[in-house]
Amino acid sequence: MKRTYIAAAAVAALALTGLSAHASCVDPRNAGSQAAPLNFSRPSQPQFGQNAGENIVGTWHVVYTTEGAISGEAFIQWHSDGTEWENINYPVLGGNICLGSWKTLDRWHVYRNHFGWLYNNGLLAGYFNETETDLVAFDGNSYSGSNTTTLNFYPVPPATTPTVIVLTGTATATRIAP
Repeated sequence: MKRTYIAAAAVAALALTGLSAHASCVDPRNAGSQAAPLNFSRPSQPQFGQNAGENIVGTWHVVYTTEGAISGEAFIQWHSDGTEWENINYPVLGGNICLGSWKTLDRWHVYRNHFGWLYNNGLLAGYFNETETDLVAFDGNSYSGSNTTTLNFYPVPPATTPTVIVLTGTATATRIAP
């Protein structure tokens, strides 16, 4: 019984130390506090679609780097209707759900136009737009690409102009098998 209380207290302490809010799905400014990347070692069945648009559909584990450092991990679902949905490992009060649309560029590449809100301690602080071009592996089990993220922070009085930050990075993804 005593061991259970100690374990529960340790878990609660660890959980509470990670509750500081950050800005939305693309806040790469806190790269040092991110956990080590997950490893999905279960192999998935090859997709072997006719093109990148067919091969991208499904659920993915994605590791992002921004300015050369790991900035987040996400689960992304790419849908056959050209929409996508993402849940990233950022605190909820900072915003961790984003969405967008995508299109096939050619047999091997897709282009994603992704949006989300920026929050500061649960208060709306702005929005972001990430554009990304990805190379989808021939077997449909991985992709990688480069992205540009534009953070648009609303002005905080006495400022009257928004703050805009543009960052570049990469994405590396592995399919999660159904």
